Amino acid sequence: MITTAATSPTRHGSWIHHWNPEDPRQWKDWGRLTARRNLVWSVACEHIGFSVWVMLSIVAPYLPEIGYGFSTTQLFWLIAVPNVVGALVRLPYTAAVGTFGGRNWTIISLSALVPPTVLLAWNLRDPDTSYGWFLLAAALAGLGGGNFASSMANISYFYPDRLRGTALGVNAAGGNIGAPMVQLTGPVVVGVGVIGTGTLTDAGDRIWLYNVPLMWLLLILVAIAGARRGMDNLAMSRSSLREQVPVLKYPHTWIMSALYVGTFGSFIGYSFAFPLIINLQFPAFESIWLTALGPLLGALARPLGGWLADRYSGAPLTGTCFAVMGIGSLVAVWAVSQSSFTVFFLAFIVLFCAAGTANGTTYQSIPVIFQATHSHLPATTVKRLTAAALGWISCIGALGGFLINQALRTSYEQSASITGALVGFSLAYLALATLNWWFYQRRAFGTRIPSLARERV
Repeated sequence: MITTAATSPTRHGSWIHHWNPEDPRQWKDWGRLTARRNLVWSVACEHIGFSVWVMLSIVAPYLPEIGYGFSTTQLFWLIAVPNVVGALVRLPYTAAVGTFGGRNWTIISLSALVPPTVLLAWNLRDPDTSYGWFLLAAALAGLGGGNFASSMANISYFYPDRLRGTALGVNAAGGNIGAPMVQLTGPVVVGVGVIGTGTLTDAGDRIWLYNVPLMWLLLILVAIAGARRGMDNLAMSRSSLREQVPVLKYPHTWIMSALYVGTFGSFIGYSFAFPLIINLQFPAFESIWLTALGPLLGALARPLGGWLADRYSGAPLTGTCFAVMGIGSLVAVWAVSQSSFTVFFLAFIVLFCAAGTANGTTYQSIPVIFQATHSHLPATTVKRLTAAALGWISCIGALGGFLINQALRTSYEQSASITGALVGFSLAYLALATLNWWFYQRRAFGTRIPSLARERV
């Protein structure tokens, strides 16, 4: 029975009380518009966070050209440090939504991205800047990776069950597109001399590499203003860290974390490393902006994965994506052995698309699994458990990106080739496909998920 409180939300400042997206009347009257407005700004703000997180991926390949004497190992660490920091802060960032509120924490977390962009811009003014200052900027930029977890946890409260998979897919895609946007716009803005005299490259060209962090600094300030005006806090999302910790005792939290290592870990790991490994493996290739195509297609594939999983079933789709990723890795190995850049590039496009699709199918499965295994608990409790699980799983998944980068670095240092790492990735995808089949494709709730979304988020 729907109570009056459930159909009559109240607002106190930026806080909304008695939010219930499952109530048809509340959703129709103003719930859908409120949820959509928060989703729009959540996408924008998460996009900014993701962009800052992967900023070093486009900066690092330029550094040797403008006089920074960093070794290949040092360059790999510059793209690995933001990855691992971004993964580790995802747990506290998820908990922060329950403590501060989604709107409030979005503003705080965006403000934390101002120092790394300013510091990186300062470091890029002088080729004599020490490596330590770059590592500090990289570590602080890693805070942008935490925005994903808090944003996803927050949006999970706004939408009803039938739309949550699609909404999370859209939200995640908006953030994931931050990676290709940096890699696409970076090579453009570095050639525009707006501030200062820039830096000469080895070829005698002048570039303004510090334009990259300065441009995103401006966007951070715009996003902060937008979040203040366009987002809300939900009272129902409030929970202490003690209430969120119990999610760690459930086996499905750890199983889905392992699967997400293979899906999101691959996406973010390849996104960070793609420009650098092409620069190392195929040094004749100069159109570095084309590397943005992989992360872009992977990001766009994510909502497709959520949409398909909403209508069919997430587990079989996830298993299929792992199989495709395994094949793609082996094709990339063949391409390196044949020095075929075209085949190598296309193989990675397939890897990005499959990983992006699997990101959507995996994330859609998480709420379904927790609803199926905790149907005896109150709906609000299940939502809180799901939000906590999303944060934990996203944390472990992002650590997969760090493992991807370290495997690529080790392989290249030992053999001047990344083929060893790619063979290892293909075996890992086979193992994860088997894990997914064993736990979810054999179970009723893994194969008989009802057709859900029938309306726009």
